Amino acid sequence: MTAAHSTVHGAEGHASPARLLRMNRMGLWLFFASDALVFALLLSARFYLDGLHTPPEVKQILGLVMTSILLLSSLTAYRAETAIEHGNIARGRSMLLLTAVMGSVFLAGVVMEWMLAEFSPGDGYGTAFFSMTGMHAGHVASGVLLLLMARRQASAGKFDGGGTRAWGASGIVMYWHFVDVVWVFFYPVLYLIH
Repeated sequence: MTAAHSTVHGAEGHASPARLLRMNRMGLWLFFASDALVFALLLSARFYLDGLHTPPEVKQILGLVMTSILLLSSLTAYRAETAIEHGNIARGRSMLLLTAVMGSVFLAGVVMEWMLAEFSPGDGYGTAFFSMTGMHAGHVASGVLLLLMARRQASAGKFDGGGTRAWGASGIVMYWHFVDVVWVFFYPVLYLIH
């Protein structure tokens, strides 16, 4: 084993925990960058398809409630991550579950919005609305599943000891924050611009 090889890799020839953590973080940030481009294209398509027009039939109160729930879920996700990193697995598990429940309530709001919509996917705004909310809802649904997986892993002791062992939970919470930030841009474009 060369000296350079031994500084990067552990005794068994595997990457050190610190290096693995850096690689995981870089991979996640690259994913965020590529996914952000998709969301940015959807955002720009909204203006291309229908300019600044927002139909009066958009359910403003429902949109505000959904947004509030999603933003609050970022707080519970942060608390879950912090608890797990500090070894409080029980609190982390409960906060992961609460975050997943709030994400599920947001998804129910999206479905309700789709059922109550008085505009169709065939018009400019409707196409943008259903595309943007559908793509975002898919990300929220995958986030809910990831949160539940993290909760299960926490129960199995995968994150015991915090630090680099808690990367799984931290990465999922970062993904959750990313999805929430996307909605911060989507909400005003879909509901508030007239």
